[in-house]
Amino acid sequence: MNNELLILVTEAIVVYFLVLFAHSLRNRLGLAHFYALIGSLAAVMVWTTDAGVKVELLGMSLMVGSTVFYTALLLGVFVVYVFDGPRATRIAISTVIGVSVMVPIITMVLHWQIRLAGPSQLNFFPPQSLRIYSASIFAAFADLIFLAMAWEFLGKPQFKVKLWIRAFLTLLGVLWLDVFLFATGAFAGTAGYLNIMSGTFVSRLAISFFAFPFLYLYIAWQNKRYGMELEHRPVLAILKEVSEVKLELSLAQQEIERRKQLEKEKESLIGSLQKALHEVKTLRGILPTCSYCKCIRDDRGEWHQLETYIQKNSEAQFSHGVCESCAAKHFPDVRM
Repeated sequence: MNNELLILVTEAIVVYFLVLFAHSLRNRLGLAHFYALIGSLAAVMVWTTDAGVKVELLGMSLMVGSTVFYTALLLGVFVVYVFDGPRATRIAISTVIGVSVMVPIITMVLHWQIRLAGPSQLNFFPPQSLRIYSASIFAAFADLIFLAMAWEFLGKPQFKVKLWIRAFLTLLGVLWLDVFLFATGAFAGTAGYLNIMSGTFVSRLAISFFAFPFLYLYIAWQNKRYGMELEHRPVLAILKEVSEVKLELSLAQQEIERRKQLEKEKESLIGSLQKALHEVKTLRGILPTCSYCKCIRDDRGEWHQLETYIQKNSEAQFSHGVCESCAAKHFPDVRM
């Protein structure tokens, strides 16, 4: 292994670990530092690609910008989507694309400024092709969107794809899609188009085998550490607010069910109170009573004995005895 390749591998390991470590701190620090990191890596990726820094290995040209920094960005967006959802992923994608757009604009401004200072200094900032820049930005945007869509498509329950296969195929698919989109956009119609595409396909396959263990081990570690279940979202969740809408609909449905349950409990309580009220019989108001026999007249004009009327219209029951006055009057010979 020559020194250039050793440096490339070391750079890749360090940057991959840096990205994944920054993401692992999200529960304590949030994701702001992570977005800042991937924005910086996006700028470095563009600059190293413009500079043409590469390593030759077995007939393959491994570009430092794509091998190290672009792959690190893919890993970062990958884990953000898996663990933090479409909203956080859209912020990450916006950061990467925003920085990628700003770099050529800054380069154009620097060219204009240098021309004013003196043409001899233009060699420090060689001009770049607008076509290559445009192809690079478009490919990066499409890659990151495809990443989320491929992950969800392969995660459909009916496919029963294992986690490691799902992660590897998604990563490889994104890397190969990037080759096709970028090479086609930047070099289609040129003499070396097919050679560039075929050679880059092979190099990206090698990169996917190198980067995959970092991705899979991190996903498995985070899933085990925090006890998360890898959520299955709609395939187009990254493009639309589908997951958020689904969550809101779920919460609304739960609220509706809760209110229905409360309504049932309320109706049950009202029924119980009505039944209790129906069973409670009280005597109130003026009772028409016979002055002689003490019978009571009801609402229909019928007369009832005092005991019968009270028992019928209340919960009271009667038992009979003899008071002291009546006992002395009617049973004088009996001593009480």
